[in-house]
Amino acid sequence: MMTRPHPDGSRDLRIEDPSNLWLIHPAGRALLPHAVALGISANAVSVAGLLLGGGAAACFARWSDWRFVVLGLLLAVGWLIADGLDGMIARATGTASPLGRMLDGLCDHGVFVLIYVTLALSLGTVQGWALAVAAGVAHAVQSSLYEGERARFHRRARGIAQPALPAVQGNALVRLYDIFATSLDRVALRFERRMARAEDPASFGQTYARAAAPAMKWMAWLTANVRVEAIAIACLLGDPQLFWGFEIVVLSAIAAITIARHRAVERRLAGDTSFLAAGGRIAGIITTKEQGHR
Repeated sequence: MMTRPHPDGSRDLRIEDPSNLWLIHPAGRALLPHAVALGISANAVSVAGLLLGGGAAACFARWSDWRFVVLGLLLAVGWLIADGLDGMIARATGTASPLGRMLDGLCDHGVFVLIYVTLALSLGTVQGWALAVAAGVAHAVQSSLYEGERARFHRRARGIAQPALPAVQGNALVRLYDIFATSLDRVALRFERRMARAEDPASFGQTYARAAAPAMKWMAWLTANVRVEAIAIACLLGDPQLFWGFEIVVLSAIAAITIARHRAVERRLAGDTSFLAAGGRIAGIITTKEQGHR
């Protein structure tokens, strides 16, 4: 089973969506050296992704013709590749910034806004618009919470605790985005402070990652990849509103359940002081055994 992180060290394969593992990220890694050699910035790739996503939205608006749906799916895959590539470029060139992070998030949300609006226009009904707006709000909340949980998981798995909330910097829009995206950090502070006091935070982080990975794996249903696939399926079935129902009901339920499970893992580990002290020793024993089998 694949459990090692990607070459850039930014992702843990235990919690990744399969389409990321086998298509989106390999394509991004293949394009990375060419993009860096050409001097293409991460922000430029984010904007290019927005344009590809806009093309996908225009195609999905013709959902009654399966050929346009397939073309829309292909353009959406191109957008997803660009969405991963911009982060790779930022890390490879050391150009990551709060503004770039906000731009990346706005482009991501912008693509789905375009898709939802064009689908609602194609339906031309009050019900369609109501579902589009409700799904859009649900999507924005789900995505922001998911990105915060994923970033938190990766940081902790590397043994890095965050016992205090980070300072919010940038302009008013950047600060507003960061405050919302990190809202669960306040809830997770108790675990962060416990982790900071562990005898071996790195080993304790590995123990945490093994306990939290199942919940985070289910949370991968909240990725843009799953939404794109669901949109294409709903269009091929002849009713885009099926996707909005999936977004509002199914994905909202998955978000609530998996976030609750993640908090339960935190409470269990933070509340068991004997485990806190033993976590490093247990993880060290397991790691030694794994190395011995290689």
